[in-house]
Amino acid sequence: MAIKHAETPEVLREAVEGGGIVLADYGAAWCPPCRNLLPILEDLDRDYGDAVTVVKIDCDELPELAEEAGVMSMPTVIVYKGGEPVEKLVGLSPKSVYTGVLSRHLV
Repeated sequence: MAIKHAETPEVLREAVEGGGIVLADYGAAWCPPCRNLLPILEDLDRDYGDAVTVVKIDCDELPELAEEAGVMSMPTVIVYKGGEPVEKLVGLSPKSVYTGVLSRHLV
């Protein structure tokens, strides 16, 4: 599965309402840590395939989604399970942190 880019709020909402595990990355094109997160997200998308949906949200393009999610700093990664947020990671973390979080919720 490829990383989804939320060009409209509906892209994220449809993914979250689908009921599976969604890893939503709230960032911006100008943000260096956000750019450094992209290869990690690509690895996670490849590693987890259909088990996890990865969605990128540009906070400059969709500020209403960032506000709804309570994003105060970028990057912020929120993991949704069953339509609800279950984990929030603020700042850039190593891949192992994201895999650990996903492993807890993929049961």
